Amino acid sequence: MIPELKKITEQKMQKSLEALQSDLGKVRTGRAHTGILDHVQVDYYGSLMPINQVANITLLDARTIGVQPWEKPMVSKVEKAIRDSDLGLNPATQGDVIRVPMPALTEERRRDLIKVVKHEGENAKIAIRNLRRDANAHLKDVLKKKEISEDDERRVQDDIQKLTDRYVLEVDKLLAEKEKDLMAV
Repeated sequence: MIPELKKITEQKMQKSLEALQSDLGKVRTGRAHTGILDHVQVDYYGSLMPINQVANITLLDARTIGVQPWEKPMVSKVEKAIRDSDLGLNPATQGDVIRVPMPALTEERRRDLIKVVKHEGENAKIAIRNLRRDANAHLKDVLKKKEISEDDERRVQDDIQKLTDRYVLEVDKLLAEKEKDLMAV
């Protein structure tokens, strides 16, 4: 029961970390990467589809993404979907390839993005600490029912605290890495 509690808590903390990594991946640095367009939806014959299901997405160079729709009539729809997304991108069509240049980030925009990144990191830390709190509350319930000893409870609390510290440190590492990416010109 106790090993199961630790395992479940660690899995949930890992999921919080993965959610943060996913959120940070959406924050745009000055460099192009294909994942930026992942959440763009395209009107594909009346239903919304992720862009990667209607087009081939590649990197043309460090600051340009190439999008090549699989069907010729989709070129204008894909271009419109990218332009209308909340990414602030300005695609340009050349034949059947849509070039999506990544605008250089201004210093002020970089600072704003760092604030967003820090906020996301703080949310992840809060989620991890909440998981610690839930695990400790569960331990207290088990202790009240006299299913474990006080020594065991303290030992498991220490283990959960170590787990929490480890994941908070991972969050800090991810934030530092993303900040460095954002400040790189």
